[in-house]
Amino acid sequence: MNQKHLVASLLEKANKYRDFARWIGDGETVQRILALTEELKQRARALARPNEDKIRKRAREIWEENNRPAGRDEEFWLHAEREFREAEDLAKEARDKN
Repeated sequence: MNQKHLVASLLEKANKYRDFARWIGDGETVQRILALTEELKQRARALARPNEDKIRKRAREIWEENNRPAGRDEEFWLHAEREFREAEDLAKEARDKN
């Protein structure tokens, strides 16, 4: 699963939990749910934050998913970078909405 999908999944869960908290009457439970939503958002932001090791690992995964072709290193590296950029944009959009 690519970074954008992972980030989107975490953000979707955070939004569902936040919406669910509106239906809860117990204040302590609401606070725990809201803390969980914040933790999920932080995980999403951390996953979206690229570094060379993460990009290298994802590029290798993409290479393996494509049956390990020779001579396409740069293509897979750029693909991995693009996934991280898209995930980062998604995390920023979610942060800006809240």
